[in-house]
Amino acid sequence: MPAAKPIECPICGKPAAAETTPFCCSRHRDRDLLQWLGEGYRIPGRPIGTDGLDTGEDPD
Repeated sequence: MPAAKPIECPICGKPAAAETTPFCCSRHRDRDLLQWLGEGYRIPGRPIGTDGLDTGEDPD
């Protein structure tokens, strides 16, 4: 059975540290958390009408 591939940090590609997996350091872990909290990772949704309600149209 082949050895497991080491986990790489999604920010920089360096090997992950055991205490901050999957990141290489706490700085990169915190940077990723701030992206989530600041809505940096968003999935586009349906358009919102001027009344604030979903228009029901596809975003494409």
